Amino acid sequence: MTIWSGEIKELEKLNESIKANLSALAKELEQLLKTEDANVVMLYSRRCLEVIVTDLCEFELKRPRKTEPLKGIIDKLNSEEKVPPHIITSMHGLNSLSTYGTHPKDFDPEQVKPALSNLTIVIKWYLKYKESSSSGTEKDSAGIKVLKSDFSSKKEPFASKRRLSRLSTILVICIVAGASIIIGYFIFKKTRSIDNLEKTIAVLPFINDSHDSTTTIFMDGVMEEILNRLQAIKELTPISRSSVEQYRNARRPLTEIAQERHVNYIVEGSGQKYGDSIILRVQLIEIRQGRERHLMGKSFRQKLESASTFFNIQSDVAQSIASELNATITPQEKRLIEKLPTDNLDAYEAYLKGLFYLNKVTPDALDSAMHYFELAKEIDPGYALAYTGICNVWLYRQQMGFIKPSEGNPKSMEAVMKAYSLDSNNAVVQYTLANKKTYGMFDWIGGESGYKKSISLNPNNAMTHTNYSNLLIILGRPEESFEQIKIALKLDPMNPLIITFYGVDLFVVRKYNEAIKAYQDAMTIEPGYPLASQGQIWAYYFTRRIKEAYDEFKVAWSYDPELLQAAEQGYSEDGWKGLLISYNKLCEKRDTWPPSDIATNYALLGFNDKAMFWLERAYADHDPNLPYLLFPQFDSLRNDPRFQDLCRRLKLPYRMNL
Repeated sequence: MTIWSGEIKELEKLNESIKANLSALAKELEQLLKTEDANVVMLYSRRCLEVIVTDLCEFELKRPRKTEPLKGIIDKLNSEEKVPPHIITSMHGLNSLSTYGTHPKDFDPEQVKPALSNLTIVIKWYLKYKESSSSGTEKDSAGIKVLKSDFSSKKEPFASKRRLSRLSTILVICIVAGASIIIGYFIFKKTRSIDNLEKTIAVLPFINDSHDSTTTIFMDGVMEEILNRLQAIKELTPISRSSVEQYRNARRPLTEIAQERHVNYIVEGSGQKYGDSIILRVQLIEIRQGRERHLMGKSFRQKLESASTFFNIQSDVAQSIASELNATITPQEKRLIEKLPTDNLDAYEAYLKGLFYLNKVTPDALDSAMHYFELAKEIDPGYALAYTGICNVWLYRQQMGFIKPSEGNPKSMEAVMKAYSLDSNNAVVQYTLANKKTYGMFDWIGGESGYKKSISLNPNNAMTHTNYSNLLIILGRPEESFEQIKIALKLDPMNPLIITFYGVDLFVVRKYNEAIKAYQDAMTIEPGYPLASQGQIWAYYFTRRIKEAYDEFKVAWSYDPELLQAAEQGYSEDGWKGLLISYNKLCEKRDTWPPSDIATNYALLGFNDKAMFWLERAYADHDPNLPYLLFPQFDSLRNDPRFQDLCRRLKLPYRMNL
């Protein structure tokens, strides 16, 4: 039994319908069904396609095929809209794959399955096409009935030659005018179909066709690279990866996915990496009024002789999608799309693994991430993104209180400056440096400049807009902040981190109930999401829902039993005040705990001297959490000259103008 036996059975069923009316096609198909030789199967698959395309050429394009290549005729049928786009995709796929049947050395038998699948799709459509257009008794080149002329061939015995001439002239004018209207309609329809639809795109998680689960990380990287290149095109609006991750293993209609994510186009892909080769299939689908329309399909089977081969595939896919959607690619965007981040695939794969662990943000996962980023750097010392990964590990460790700022700051700065020296025109490098300037150096001008530069290089990266929004709220510019976070939410509506930052913005402007809703939305997507849970504590507190704040505290700090026990004991003795005092007593003994966190609690308790002591410690340590001085927890300090002096040194406003 061959690996394509299922596809053969499907064609055998179709053959029963073909025998009676499609003699020319049946002849080729029967030869295909008789053999198990992969090359012969591909040969007759192509001959079946030739019969169908030749017939369409004569009866749709009104000319004989002669020696014209199949690809040219298929392209013509597509441009004149004689055949639906999804059938054109299958025709091109079958034509490309079946060509390998005549080259045994370059031929992989696994290609038979997709070739036969495409053939089945084409034949099923062709049967319906012939059935709908069949009228009268004339036979076509494939041996079935064809449509007769709508105009009678009988002559009018009493019509004069002059009258016939006049009528012929009028008829020609009408036909030409009618044809112009019809052609104009279809041209307008196709243009309107693309131009009037917002170019919002969801790139779904690519399917790993191999049995090796580790290849999933590689296929995720392929998806990410295509997405990154689409994001660089200003006229497109591709939503970010985290907002489509839920569809990875879900068998959902594309129309539903498009409706949920508010997109008009979906990119699907699948493939596998085996040894030093890759098989990849990508298609673009338009969703309009609850119906799917296939616009583009591409297949690749290439030996990855170099990293350029791999990255060129992603560039080709991205530019083809942009072209299909009539999106203009500027010269700068084209350079960015075609740019190679590294010339070593081993370094790239190590970087992908580093990203996989970085996003888990646990101490062990960050250690694994550092290992892979360091490995990527060793393999390719000129790989800028490897250094941004190293910088982010140090930033995450510092922000989460796993290390002292005095340890993390110099190491993260060294890494990001190395990345900048290697590739200052990279959106990720600019974004990482902007984060470092904002949270590590308190350089607000440099941070804002970096975010703007990153956005100019990649206007559709949701996290850049998110962090820029956060900087703007720190600077007391709420209107601009909300503009940026709304862009981020449109680009990545299901990202719990972005929704949490939206909650932070609402919290700072004292919209506590709206902040609670945002935090709840984030935790609906990812139950127990730590940052949202911690934000929820304070939103509950400032709406005087102390019991709910306490319950949320226990959820947020469940991973730290020692801290949780101290807080519970303090709460049982003296309510929320007792909780904060016990919390601070324990945290003051921890060398790596953020000083700004301790200062926040003392300010809320009204212990201003202690609050200022820990704020000065945070300032000296360059605590990345210090900039949030507009939080309502610090309201008791607004009129304190020491607090105002600290804000002046930080070049931050000491109160929000609401």
